[in-house]
Amino acid sequence: MFAYTPRRGTDPKRIHPRTASPKAGTRIRRLAAVLAVTTAALMSSVAAIPAAFARVIPPPGGSFGPSSVAPVQTSAVRVVTSGTPGWQIALIALGAALLGAAAAVLLGHVLAGRRAASALAA
Repeated sequence: MFAYTPRRGTDPKRIHPRTASPKAGTRIRRLAAVLAVTTAALMSSVAAIPAAFARVIPPPGGSFGPSSVAPVQTSAVRVVTSGTPGWQIALIALGAALLGAAAAVLLGHVLAGRRAASALAA
């Protein structure tokens, strides 16, 4: 895990190659932690915003005073008759599986590189 640093005045033939710095992994972990905390904070604020801005709008007239605006008659047309189609669900599941597989392969390569670097240092 630690790189070998030779002392000054030693034989140059005995100098070992330097391994990867342990700071690189630490930076990535810290960046991932900051990103996770930021995402969690944004998601929690988004979940709380609709309740925070909810208010009751009084009907026109009544005890709140006279109103000069007449209520408007509207009609709603239902366009969507069902939920998400099956092919879209399958496509989302396929994308999630591919993303998970790519992350697993990438993690495997990173761990194999660490094992190789620690074997060189030993």
